[in-house]
Amino acid sequence: MSPDEETRVPDPQTRHPRPPQPEQEQEHPGTTEAMDPRPDHGEESYQGHDLLRDRVAVVTGGDSGIGRAVCLAFAREGADVVFTHLEEEKDDAAETARLVREAGRTAVPVACDIRDERQCGDLIERAVGEFGRIDLLVNNAAYQMAQPDGIEAITTEQFDRVMKTNLYGMFWLTRAALAHMPRGGCVINTTSVQGYQPSPHLLDYAMTKAAIISFTHNMAQMVAERGIRVNAVAPGPVWTPLIPATMPDVKDFGAQSPLGRAAQPAEMAPAYVFLASPAASYITGEIVNATGGTPLP
Repeated sequence: MSPDEETRVPDPQTRHPRPPQPEQEQEHPGTTEAMDPRPDHGEESYQGHDLLRDRVAVVTGGDSGIGRAVCLAFAREGADVVFTHLEEEKDDAAETARLVREAGRTAVPVACDIRDERQCGDLIERAVGEFGRIDLLVNNAAYQMAQPDGIEAITTEQFDRVMKTNLYGMFWLTRAALAHMPRGGCVINTTSVQGYQPSPHLLDYAMTKAAIISFTHNMAQMVAERGIRVNAVAPGPVWTPLIPATMPDVKDFGAQSPLGRAAQPAEMAPAYVFLASPAASYITGEIVNATGGTPLP
């Protein structure tokens, strides 16, 4: 391979920073600005190929992390994007909206707590009111809080928040969106390596990610006759604000991956683009594993 070819084909182990990361901690939900190193969402690298021209996407948790990377990639592929954020995440949300608009597409940021059924319904109605339909639903928003001291440390309040954010919101939004999704539409859920290989300090979070796998398999069969596909992406460790905001020690985060590092959000977005695109027209009920080499079923 020539030096020019080596430049075009990055080494997956070294293309992004490897541990150790600087020790850092944030209050939940965390901000992108405060992270060191700053996550890569594809701002300089993602190039669109018109795969989602004029489609309408709803993305939860689009203010930062994987959600921002998906919003940016979808926009550069030609989609308009409605995305959610929490009220305290409005600065990060403004940056996502800027990136979408810079790509020449419409961005509609919506402050929405998906733990609330009414707010989920209002979100779908807002999207339909803006665009008349929903082609793509990405259920990405999630909550976790590491508890290394065992199940006794998981309060009912935390358990309820994890379940409602990760499961109830996905259920309510999918149910509401299907009424406005034409044939050819698709739902993409975010599960996790935790759904298959749970870490004890993330007991409640891992439970929800396993449930998302089952939901994806089941919904794919349920709506196949409507011409709608349902798939999921299972990331491994990804460097997002949720990590320093919910984990006590991030210095070696991602080192357990066979590639020896955490993924950047930009490395997750292409999986969502593929599942949303016509190239995946015969793929439904599947989990795309993006774990950096950790083997999953």
